[in-house]
Amino acid sequence: MQIKIYYEDTDAGGIVYHANYLNYCERARSEFFFRKGKLPIINDSHFVVRKMDCDFVASAKFADNITVSTKCIEIKKASFSVYHEIKRENTLLFKATVLLVLVNNGKVKRIDEEVKNTLENLFNENENN
Repeated sequence: MQIKIYYEDTDAGGIVYHANYLNYCERARSEFFFRKGKLPIINDSHFVVRKMDCDFVASAKFADNITVSTKCIEIKKASFSVYHEIKRENTLLFKATVLLVLVNNGKVKRIDEEVKNTLENLFNENENN
């Protein structure tokens, strides 16, 4: 996913504010669903972030064009993990591993075969494009 850095994304020095990298990753995860005409809400359930491991490697700046990539690492019984990279051309700016848990009414829910197949199809199709 391509993103243009606007002034609103930056601090007073023109450098992207750290929390915005998380927003860019969230957008990229949502795009997986949107590109296939789906919502990231499945059978009245949705995924919430349970854990993140982030590494802020370098800074994006005002007017940069960045690329956010997302790869599914693993699908478990009630969660899935993704790996994100944000780059400016070939320069790595940010990377994160994110664990997302399926919840319904605030309670963890098992990923059934339908949801697992949906996730696998979404991520596999993205890798082939």
